[in-house]
Amino acid sequence: MLTQNQMAFKEWGAVCAALGQGVQSVLVRKGGIHEGQEGFRVDHREFWLFPTRFHQEADQLQPEYSDLLNAPIAIEPASSKIMLALYAVVENVLEIYEPSALPGLNSIQVLNRETIQNRFEYKNPGLFVLLVRAYSLAQSFEVENETRYAGCRTWVELSEKYPTSNLTPLLTDEQFQQQREAFEQLVS
Repeated sequence: MLTQNQMAFKEWGAVCAALGQGVQSVLVRKGGIHEGQEGFRVDHREFWLFPTRFHQEADQLQPEYSDLLNAPIAIEPASSKIMLALYAVVENVLEIYEPSALPGLNSIQVLNRETIQNRFEYKNPGLFVLLVRAYSLAQSFEVENETRYAGCRTWVELSEKYPTSNLTPLLTDEQFQQQREAFEQLVS
């Protein structure tokens, strides 16, 4: 693991909450408008999770996970600060180009079928599924939400590097192995 990092991955606050609660260990990504013709690429294998609320609605989650929108990380902050509390290390990447693989995602993440289908179909059919090991900080960092972080983009380079020395894995090795096995069933 890097000792410090300034790269962040923008993700819905509800998905960050799911990672933070150990409900899922994957990120499902298509890419944002600012990622150009090539779309999303896994440019970084480690990153801070940058929770966003843009485009996030309860009806885009599986019904049993709609309460994730009330998690502190998913709620719009009163100040213009972003709380960096979660860190992720990419363990594996799966590219899905066949719609027949989409139903397998329902059991390993919190977005509903329609949201996954819409992401898959956006522009060119396909999705990236990243298996990540998530870590948390006991005391989060407050980051000023700069205008350059705005827009539909995945990757954000923060204004400074933040140390990763006080991170704790959110799942035990055994729990993460169970989620890895569920992910690997998709690969096979």
